[in-house]
Amino acid sequence: MEANLDMFINNNNYICQVNNNDVVHLTNVQEIVKQLEKECSSYTMLVICITMGIITACIILAAGLMFRFRWRLRYLYYMTRHKYNVFKNIQSSDTYKYDAFISYANEETDFVVNEIIPNLESDDSIKLCIHQRDFVPGEEITHNITNGIHRSRRIICILTRSFLDSYYCMFEFNMARMESIYSRDGQNILFLIFYEQLSPKDLPLVILELVQQQSYIEYPNNEQGNVVFWAKIKESLV
Repeated sequence: MEANLDMFINNNNYICQVNNNDVVHLTNVQEIVKQLEKECSSYTMLVICITMGIITACIILAAGLMFRFRWRLRYLYYMTRHKYNVFKNIQSSDTYKYDAFISYANEETDFVVNEIIPNLESDDSIKLCIHQRDFVPGEEITHNITNGIHRSRRIICILTRSFLDSYYCMFEFNMARMESIYSRDGQNILFLIFYEQLSPKDLPLVILELVQQQSYIEYPNNEQGNVVFWAKIKESLV
């Protein structure tokens, strides 16, 4: 504007009306230009700051929701990926291949092989899903886990410190929770066995809540107690 001022005759007689209806005389074009640049710049920065703030808030909100519902999203992802009917309510025992999926840490393999399998599968009335025996070689671990849980009537978790520290054990536990909610109509399919003494402060909140709401059993590790222990386990599975 200032560079082309000489094109105007008697520029003092010209006036401009800006957006806020203020009238500006072209007596000092340089000051007018500076003021307009300042105002435009301030609005530009304001728009940029507001836009960035909204984007940041949306990202934080989305991240928070994804973290809160992370197990639900993962369960739905795996079930959809493997073409299961996620929201189908499974009630008939004929739909299951296994009576129980055994979730345990590698440190408890001897207990599973030498105690659980002989005591529960001895009369062929109960069939267990044991990952070292029944998982399909070459398949993804997550696929084997979700498939085994989905095809088992109950899920038995052998709770130890090693279990709590194991990524895949906690994955199995949380997938079983989601299975209970979305495919079993809230039916209690989790059965917790405390193989070690664990204090409440050692337990994740989600397991502690389950312990407080539902029954669990402790492994007695003595001859007389073991008889009652295995009888209760069988009773819960048949």
